[in-house]
Amino acid sequence: MLNGFRIIEFEGLGPAPFAAMLLADMGADVITIHRKGGAGTPGMPQQSVLDRGKRSIALDLKDSDDLDITQRLIASGDALIEGFRPGVMEKLGLGPAPCHALNPKLVYGRMTGWGQNSPLANTAGHDLNYIALSGALWYASQAGQPPQTPATLVGDIGGGAMYLVAGLLAGLLHAQKTGEGTVVDAAIYDGSAHMMNLLMSLRQTENLDEIRGQSLLDGPHWSRTYSCADGGFITVQCLEPKFYATFLQLLGLSEDPDFEQQYDSTRWPTLTKRLTAIFAQQPRDHWEHLFHGSDACVAPVLSPEQALDHPMNQSRQTWTTQNGTLQARAAPRFSTHDWQPKPSPNRGEHRAEILADLDTKD
Repeated sequence: MLNGFRIIEFEGLGPAPFAAMLLADMGADVITIHRKGGAGTPGMPQQSVLDRGKRSIALDLKDSDDLDITQRLIASGDALIEGFRPGVMEKLGLGPAPCHALNPKLVYGRMTGWGQNSPLANTAGHDLNYIALSGALWYASQAGQPPQTPATLVGDIGGGAMYLVAGLLAGLLHAQKTGEGTVVDAAIYDGSAHMMNLLMSLRQTENLDEIRGQSLLDGPHWSRTYSCADGGFITVQCLEPKFYATFLQLLGLSEDPDFEQQYDSTRWPTLTKRLTAIFAQQPRDHWEHLFHGSDACVAPVLSPEQALDHPMNQSRQTWTTQNGTLQARAAPRFSTHDWQPKPSPNRGEHRAEILADLDTKD
């Protein structure tokens, strides 16, 4: 879908390379400027899944010759992605103003935790810190437990990378129509707060309480995760009455008067204890088979490895293994394009090819 678009990515952490990977998955020519002589990001492999489908060139941005190559790349690109602290690109002479002088149509994507201009703009932080201060972490666990989310998903990816991609795509459409570039200021703090708006809509009907465990989606016995006899887990979230009725029927509780008033919050703690005892009697697979194919809104909690072997994945082929690496395919899918996994490059692998491209364009 993005064939013909060129994205210039400066090597960074987490959400920025994820955003660039998503654009590469959609067919964009993503050229990653890796640090020359760098060892890569701590804890990450030399050939990361996040670099799949990209081309790599290793440059030293403080070297005049390499800086010239960088500027030529920027002039040839449709968009740029950088995830440094505010001011770093400006010190390198590669801030928005000089880049737009080179390429007026450039969509300049900036990925930060706290934004380009804020009291914390130059303060270090990570996923949990950003979503803690934005409010997105508040409802992340059951009442009485410390809030915790799956690492990176809510902040780095949801509030960061996805908003950067949305901003870049909007900027590209605008540039195509007007010839005018723009700067995309994607802050994880902003994006994770923005994602709360669906939940905040419940507040308008008094179904969202500041006290965790008292709201429509985190308090009921029909909206939580339960432990099973084998140590596995099963999720239940039958919000609508007709789905709740199916849930009760399959459990043999349709005639139990205690479960009649689905939305009576005074009954939720007691009914949660009852369901806890019921689900603890059988292993996870038993419950999955019991509810399979029904509208009870019940599903097992699987690890990525377990998801790979599940019939759902055998149909969708969402999880795949390439060269021994477990990874998820591109999303979303397009009816006109068939995506296949592409390899991740070695650092600097495409230098000669990229320079030849630039010479052709010059």
